Amino acid sequence: MLNGHLKLAIQKNGRLTEKSLSLLRNCGLEIEDYSERLIITARNYSLDILFLRDDDIPEYVNDGVADIGVVGEDVLYEKKSDVQILRKLGYGKCNLSIAAPEEKKISEFNQLNGLRIATSFPNLLKKFLTENRINADVVEISGSVEIAPSLGVADIIFDLVSTGNTLKFNKLKKSFDVYSFESVLIVNKDIQLDPRKNSELNDLLNRIDSALNAKKSKYLMMNAPKGALDKIKKIVPSLSSPTILPLADENMIAVHAVIQSEHFWKIHQQLKDAGASGILLLPIENIIL
Repeated sequence: MLNGHLKLAIQKNGRLTEKSLSLLRNCGLEIEDYSERLIITARNYSLDILFLRDDDIPEYVNDGVADIGVVGEDVLYEKKSDVQILRKLGYGKCNLSIAAPEEKKISEFNQLNGLRIATSFPNLLKKFLTENRINADVVEISGSVEIAPSLGVADIIFDLVSTGNTLKFNKLKKSFDVYSFESVLIVNKDIQLDPRKNSELNDLLNRIDSALNAKKSKYLMMNAPKGALDKIKKIVPSLSSPTILPLADENMIAVHAVIQSEHFWKIHQQLKDAGASGILLLPIENIIL
């Protein structure tokens, strides 16, 4: 641990683990199979990766045991650790929601007054209740929050909801979302006191930004009649200066460009109608802006 490497904490087992490792690999880091190990070192980078419980990551970064960490915003804000968010990472998205028994209809905040609300996020729930001037009892539970209403411990729950299958199994239904969260990269505020680590962090951030930009984009290739170029440029977002290549047929051209992934399926039929053919959409590993 005292090798001077930048130290990154990530979740040992959970919904953020594999996506965090995938992001690091997309940054060009060679990472071995960690299996049951608590710490590994990247083969080609001065980075040690610590595998921790997600609840512990904010405190480890706050205390300087780890320089940086990947954690869900839900955990970060619940723990109230004094760390800085460097990047939102775009994965591990979830909602903290109010859910009630199927027979109970709750759709407005004021309907929560006087109720007992079970949660494993007491600080975030208290924040929500205070901000909305709701007088309700907070029942803190560390385990399976969903069973609290059936046991008579609480009237409703405040918990993470993704697919809703767990709620349905426990005869609950989502009333409304309170907070939306995703994974973030956090940093110890004192890292700027170490010029070498700060330099390594900036390099890693450049790699992460490159990988995140690439994830949102695709490389678009198509053939088109020369006369259709102006029409195609109007259809494709940010296609002001595409790469144009000649084809064997002198009346045809190849058009290459980078496009936001989410836009392609909205415009692909328009491209075909404009005369584009042989349309290819390819993944991009990194983009340096």
